[in-house]
Amino acid sequence: MSASAPAGDWISSGANTDTGYYDPRFSAQAIKLLPGEFRVTSEDLMLVTVLGSCVSACLRDPVAGVGGMNHFMLPDSMTGGPSGESARYGNYAMEVLINELFKRGARRERLEAKLVGGGAVLPGMTLNPVGDRNGQFALAYLQAERIQLTARDLFDSCPRRVHYFPATGRMLVKRLPPVASREVAISEERYRKRVRRQPAAGSVELF
Repeated sequence: MSASAPAGDWISSGANTDTGYYDPRFSAQAIKLLPGEFRVTSEDLMLVTVLGSCVSACLRDPVAGVGGMNHFMLPDSMTGGPSGESARYGNYAMEVLINELFKRGARRERLEAKLVGGGAVLPGMTLNPVGDRNGQFALAYLQAERIQLTARDLFDSCPRRVHYFPATGRMLVKRLPPVASREVAISEERYRKRVRRQPAAGSVELF
C-alpha cells in the first residue's frame, strides 16, 4: 500500500504515490491510473485514465461497497510464463483486480463490469490491431468468468478519457479529438517498446 493512499485503499504500484489530485469540475478527489496499474477502493474517489488501444475494466460490488479499475496494454504475455505476471497484461490485470475485490468482500455473482478502450489509434495496425485484441479479450474474459457486463464503449478509432466512480458505478467517457490520437499512439508505442525490452517483474514501467 502506498503511503499516501487513503485508509482502506490498495494500489498496485508504489510508483503511483503522487498522482492524487482534487478535480473541482467533479468536486471529487481523483486518482490517475497509468498502463500496468490498477486501483481498488471503498472510498468515494474518482478513478481516471486515458486509453488508446489499451482497455480498462471497471468493476464494483454495490453490496460490499467496493470497486476498482485496471489499465492493461496487451491481452497476455507475448512470451508466456513468469513475464505474464504483470498488470500491463490483460489476463493478469483482470485476475489481480478481481481477487483484490474478493478480499474486500465482493462476490462474483454481484459484480458489475464496464469496459472501455480498445481504439485503433496505432498507425499502420490495420490487420488484427492490438486494440481489437484487447477489447475482444476483455469481453471473452467476463463471459468466461460469468461476470455481468453492464456497459461498454469499445473499439472505434478514437482515444478516450475515462472517469469512473466506484462508489456509485457511474462512468463518464470523453472521446478525444483526432489530434489526441497521435499523442496517445506515440505514448503507447513508446511504452510498448519498453515492455518488449524489460522483464515484467518488479515495479511498473511508466511513460
